[in-house]
Amino acid sequence: MWGPLFVQRCRAGLHLFPLAQRGGRIRIRIQGRHVVTMKLESPEFQSLFTPGLKSIAELFEKEKYELRIAGGAVRDLLNGMKPQDVDFATVATPTQMKEMFQSAGVRMINNKGEKHGTITARLHEQNFEITTLRIDVVTDGRHAEVEFTTDWEKDAERRDLTINSMFLGLDGTLFDYFRGYEDLKNKRVRFVGHATQRIQEDYLRILRYFRFYGRVAEKPGDHEPNTLEAIKKNAKGLAGISGERIWVEMKKILVGNHVNHLVRLMYELDLAHYIGLPVNGSLEEFDKVSKNVQNLFPKPMTVLTSLFKVQDDVIKLDLRLKISKEEKNLSLFIMKYRRDLIKAIDSPEPLKPYQDFIIDSREPDMNSRICELLKYQGEEHLLKEMQEWSVPSFPVSGHDLRKMGISSGKEIGTVLQQLRDQWKKSGYQMDKEELLTCVKKV
Repeated sequence: MWGPLFVQRCRAGLHLFPLAQRGGRIRIRIQGRHVVTMKLESPEFQSLFTPGLKSIAELFEKEKYELRIAGGAVRDLLNGMKPQDVDFATVATPTQMKEMFQSAGVRMINNKGEKHGTITARLHEQNFEITTLRIDVVTDGRHAEVEFTTDWEKDAERRDLTINSMFLGLDGTLFDYFRGYEDLKNKRVRFVGHATQRIQEDYLRILRYFRFYGRVAEKPGDHEPNTLEAIKKNAKGLAGISGERIWVEMKKILVGNHVNHLVRLMYELDLAHYIGLPVNGSLEEFDKVSKNVQNLFPKPMTVLTSLFKVQDDVIKLDLRLKISKEEKNLSLFIMKYRRDLIKAIDSPEPLKPYQDFIIDSREPDMNSRICELLKYQGEEHLLKEMQEWSVPSFPVSGHDLRKMGISSGKEIGTVLQQLRDQWKKSGYQMDKEELLTCVKKV
């Protein structure tokens, strides 16, 4: 798996580290004293060069504005993955980009990001978000006032984590100012520079650290002590972050790796109170459920519900994080039925209690809720069976009973329920004719 050792030069001196071979050839070279560069020629990188990107690249090259791939896309490419989203950075200012695109007849959309330096160009049915290099002039823990720059290292320095601070030239050259590539290979998550400073620029970075730890780190508990200390000292800053932003990060943490460890760590570092989690959350239940749902692709709320002991915990979470109505109802449903609605023991049809519940509820999304409940309970085999099961339609209607002479609405309702019970007992096998023969008996 590992290639030869290469020499990396940085401010701290010389470092040796192994380089993974990822499909295309990768060559190392040293440029300057502060930046490590290498050449990436992987198939994933080459696949990014659509007609749209080629046209954008030609425009920037013609005007002599350097353009590089930035942030998460670089991280994914170095891991041998094709990124879902690609962001670009440039030395060109928003005004210069607008003039360039207007002259070339390139359409621009969504001007909301312009004040932050982002211009979105649309070319060949593809959107390209391109942001001018920036430095933070003033920060308040939530937002930053920025100033444009042409210094790539200054822009990298303002980013949250080393693994997100790299740039990739369109010729495949990596620009790594803070040893992000070394951290990526060692599966280590570190803040750029001083953790306290990065966190105080935007307190949401506390949760971004947890999210990327679950995505990158190989094992739980491999944190730098000064990072955890900085997080604990600045936990209160999360109180000023909007619930919507917190929930976006939490949802990714809850379905990532090491979730058991990370949520326990949130409690140990006194984060829970500031992000809507119950102060006395049921960590034992969370431990059990986080193991139950492994490889079952649960919804984030399915996992989080295991922390809740009473319905009021869900209400308080909703007040803080502004979760959706669907998420709130799912949590309340799982809390209500996680102990009472269980598989049939010593029965050839262990799934039947769940199927009967769906039939009786007559709600269109009940099948989905039951699947989440099965994940919560760790019933992997029953989950597969439920996902393959199609909800049958009850074959008798009130109109059928009226044709038989039953006119009272109350009586029709009673008979229909009794026939429905007969139908369920038959394993949903009885057809209309068989059920209607039961009407006289009923």
